[in-house]
Amino acid sequence: MTVFSCAACGTELTPDLRELPGVPDVRGHDGRGAPSTVPRGRYAVDPEPWGAPFTAPGTAAASVPTDRAPLMPPGMTDMVPTGPRNSVIVHPEDVPGLRLSGSLGIHRGCCGPLGTGGPNMACACGTRVATLAADCMGPHELRLDPVRTHASSPGPSA
Repeated sequence: MTVFSCAACGTELTPDLRELPGVPDVRGHDGRGAPSTVPRGRYAVDPEPWGAPFTAPGTAAASVPTDRAPLMPPGMTDMVPTGPRNSVIVHPEDVPGLRLSGSLGIHRGCCGPLGTGGPNMACACGTRVATLAADCMGPHELRLDPVRTHASSPGPSA
């Protein structure tokens, strides 16, 4: 079991979560509000780069498979993510204390944030620790930033 906390203030962000053996497949959703990529109570570590910053194709060391890529806003459709590797994907409801932070601007889809503008979810201390991608046309994910959060295994109860 693992608990994720804000690296800036130490606030626990999640309850005890169990790791999945890999990132679940998101292909096959109907584009009308996909379920969360990860079920409640679980998490997955994505070894591939994901999210901001983005770069032109051919300049990135790796590219995200089409089913894992965030839905891109106009003017960015040919860009590929070069964001952090090893982001932790959790069910959005497993991190109830986070709040959307800042203006999403072009990074908002018709139903929610695209996740393309960088970290958009803040801890109570104000540190942006995660990126929510929740538009109906792409994967529904909350990704904890691997630098702005840390994992710990709780000790036995007394």
